[in-house]
Amino acid sequence: MSRVRTTKRKKTEKSKEWPSIVYLWIFGTAIMGYVIARIALDAYPHPYHWLSALAGGILGIGLGWLWYWKRGDVF
Repeated sequence: MSRVRTTKRKKTEKSKEWPSIVYLWIFGTAIMGYVIARIALDAYPHPYHWLSALAGGILGIGLGWLWYWKRGDVF
């Protein structure tokens, strides 16, 4: 018996990287969180400023994905 060979369709692999807009939002909100905390929490210890930057970066993840979902990537 002869076997009939069929061509397999190549599956398009989805990118495992996050879109660049997500990284931009993370960076932007982390910097803004640090600067705003630096101004508003000047009398408090320095780790509060870094925690504010971390919170801004985490917020940036959600905002970046929301932007990507609504408007797509920037590049």
